[in-house]
Amino acid sequence: MMKLLSILFFSLLSWMGDFSQAQKDASTQKKLILLNFSGSDWCGPCIKLKHDVFESEAFGQYAQDKLVLVRADFPRLKKNQLPADQQARNDQMAERYNPNGKFPLTVLVNSQGKVLKEWEGYQPSVQKFITEISAFQ
Repeated sequence: MMKLLSILFFSLLSWMGDFSQAQKDASTQKKLILLNFSGSDWCGPCIKLKHDVFESEAFGQYAQDKLVLVRADFPRLKKNQLPADQQARNDQMAERYNPNGKFPLTVLVNSQGKVLKEWEGYQPSVQKFITEISAFQ
């Protein structure tokens, strides 16, 4: 039962949609920002990355203390469309950090907005992914 509760807790990590707020939080909490560009209802590798990596217990434990998480989602189905203000924020993030429209794209950024590392596509090893992020801590 405890394992189930632990998995549930870490799968519900809070992903923000406001990069400006994420920068403020990262600065005050002395954390890095992990920005994920996703197509939640059409991009198979995005869905798999979310499920296998971002919702894993290992990533959740790591991210809880080390990262401010930001997701810029670009759904295509009409029923999944985002509110206009959130879509505008996502478009701004994409202009700056994903101008070529790659999905999934995960970007590690410091609180000043400087890109430290990018990962294009699905990351099959949670531990390797965490190790790569840790190199910038």
